Amino acid sequence: MREIIIDNWDALQAAAFENVWDEDILRYRNNRVFRGVADKRWGLVPSLNRCCPQNTGLERQIIRSFRKYGYADLTDCHSFWQLVAMGQQYGLPTRLLDWTYSPLVAAHFATENTDAYHLDGAIICCDMEKINHLLPEKFSRLLYQEKCNVFSMEMLDGAAEDFSALKEICDQPFSFFFEPASVVNRIANQYALFSLTSDANILIDSIQGADSAFIRIVIPAEVKLEIRDKLDYINISERMIYPGLDGICRWIARRYAPLGPRYHQKQPDTTGTT
Repeated sequence: MREIIIDNWDALQAAAFENVWDEDILRYRNNRVFRGVADKRWGLVPSLNRCCPQNTGLERQIIRSFRKYGYADLTDCHSFWQLVAMGQQYGLPTRLLDWTYSPLVAAHFATENTDAYHLDGAIICCDMEKINHLLPEKFSRLLYQEKCNVFSMEMLDGAAEDFSALKEICDQPFSFFFEPASVVNRIANQYALFSLTSDANILIDSIQGADSAFIRIVIPAEVKLEIRDKLDYINISERMIYPGLDGICRWIARRYAPLGPRYHQKQPDTTGTT
């Protein structure tokens, strides 16, 4: 994965918006999506694989338990794809990976955990068009017919009933992106979408031919606090990312923490004054 190491806020902007000018329409457009991580060493590993590395086949039991014990809150959720998207948003171990269309929302996720400020973070960029070029014919044709590069919940409902149906479409692993319906504010506010692979044991960047789709923008530890503070100025914080009292409290706790003295050394006085 190609790496771009940034050293300040302006460099982050330059890297995030690299090559976004579209000469065909004379607008700023691209096919990138973004994922922020607190530690640049983290791979593109879904929560299911982290929770159940010994047996991803437990996915079926996990989803069944979520349906059963979350029934009261899921009565209006009739789509399998919406079900797993909601589970992902609330911490259910799934094969889904969170992404966002916004590089600055991704920067929030890379810098929100102040306990990781001694580590280099990263924003992982993915070119969806390159991933879509690897799709099986049925899925590729559906995107072409709808003139889009990401699946909607309704498109998936018609193409595959659930995860098991994906393997019936193609015996070779493939990955794709989809947008859930914005039934909870955090999905809309995070400008969120998800990726998944047809085989839960295969990671998205391990799909044959997918390696060139990814770029890692590294946020060195010494730059994290600058990025974090400037994100707050443009209203990208826990208050917006996690609507509700929990987000407000998380934002307040971080905002009033003594992060400056902890992570920024005072510059020496070179003027000769005291």
